[in-house]
Amino acid sequence: MKKNPTTIKTLGQLIASGYISKTVKQEMRENLIQSLREGGTPFKGIQGYEDTVIPQLQTAILSQHNIILLGLRGQAKTRIARLMVNLLDEFIPVVSGSEINDDPLKPLSRFAIDLIEQMGDDTPIEWMSKADRYTEKLATPDVSVADLIGDVDPIKAATLKLHYNDERVIHFGLIPRSNRCLFVINELPDLQARIQVSLFNILQEGDLQIRGFKLRLPLDVQFVFTANPEDYTNRGSIVTPLKDRIDSQILTHYPKTIELAKAVTTQEAHITSSQKEAVTVNNLLLDLIEHIAMEARKSDWVDQKSGVSARLTISALENLYSTAERRMLLSGERKTHARISDLFGVLPSITGKVELVYEGELEGTQNVAQNLIGKAIRTLFLEKFTNPEKAKKAKQGNPYALILNWFNDGYTVSTLSTSNEENYLKALLTVEGLAELVKIKYPETPEHEKVILMELILHGLAEFSQLSKNPLVKGFEFKDLMSGMFNLKED
Repeated sequence: MKKNPTTIKTLGQLIASGYISKTVKQEMRENLIQSLREGGTPFKGIQGYEDTVIPQLQTAILSQHNIILLGLRGQAKTRIARLMVNLLDEFIPVVSGSEINDDPLKPLSRFAIDLIEQMGDDTPIEWMSKADRYTEKLATPDVSVADLIGDVDPIKAATLKLHYNDERVIHFGLIPRSNRCLFVINELPDLQARIQVSLFNILQEGDLQIRGFKLRLPLDVQFVFTANPEDYTNRGSIVTPLKDRIDSQILTHYPKTIELAKAVTTQEAHITSSQKEAVTVNNLLLDLIEHIAMEARKSDWVDQKSGVSARLTISALENLYSTAERRMLLSGERKTHARISDLFGVLPSITGKVELVYEGELEGTQNVAQNLIGKAIRTLFLEKFTNPEKAKKAKQGNPYALILNWFNDGYTVSTLSTSNEENYLKALLTVEGLAELVKIKYPETPEHEKVILMELILHGLAEFSQLSKNPLVKGFEFKDLMSGMFNLKED
């Protein structure tokens, strides 16, 4: 039923309405079929999975399978599971007072069966919305069988004056209470093996075994599990028989292109409207942020088995806006443009998002983060300009000659994080040949983008050891390579 059937209050009225019971998997299958025919999608906001994960997920739902989403951190596994609730019917009828959402037409619990026998067509029913039919449990080592399945409740037995062999003394756990619902267990390998074993019968036969009670309750639950691949988790693994009972295993992945990665980052980042109005972030900087994550995902210092979450780029973009905003506020300006040097203000969002191997720990998280930014700059520089090492041997001349000669004459330039827009541009324009090179290479580019490209050249030449880049308390100083080496020796 698509609308809230508020007028139907009893079992008799429900039967008279012609209501037909469906399992939760049947609901999801039928609603997905309708969605596909209408060209819609229940997985709005999931980007980069259109040709990989989503088709496999839809196939699993059409097959009425229990599902496990297997992938590294930050690959939208939980987001996908939560969106699956969109495939449930708007409302379903349940026996009023039932702990396990009994279907009035197919009651399971002793409570519902007895109530229907006693009241017949006058049995009261309630309507449960799809928003209330989602249960999510984070697997932790302290989760018990009682939490998931249930246990005998001595207080209930004493209160109701029931014998312990009466199944009404059972206090049901999360899974029975999620009957006719979507039940998600995140990080499945974190469950102790003996707890995972308790799920066998529920997934296969529908049996519940609680403290000597063997209940034949064919629970109607759509299970969705999420996990990191067991071969690279040091916290545990999925026991093989349980894995065998999960019908479809779907592998997630990180965005395969820069454009997809940027779309995810800009969609998920929490940027205030005032920040968007005051701070302009060039597309080059968005590319640089994604390159940082991509460099981390192939770095020898970063534990590749743990992965590098998409949360890194999301936090980095938020910090980039805030770094530029802070500078703008301190300098008394109303608007500003983010700069490459602002990227070094996003270090806190990198250091907390990567797990390092032993060699990386020796190097230090701060140094690793700065190295990742440097490699990202190097990668983007090669996309936009000629390789400086090859430019030396080019027959048509070195396009960086004027710039390098200016520094070789003893000049230096500083890009300070406290400089306002005017002083920042003035500092870059003092470098001979810098603005001219950008103008020749990108004549049609807007002026504010040319400024970013000018700064990119300086950082890029430094990454290729053509210039010396020295960190200052509030920015960077660029000078010729030889004087930079002598300064290092003096230090």
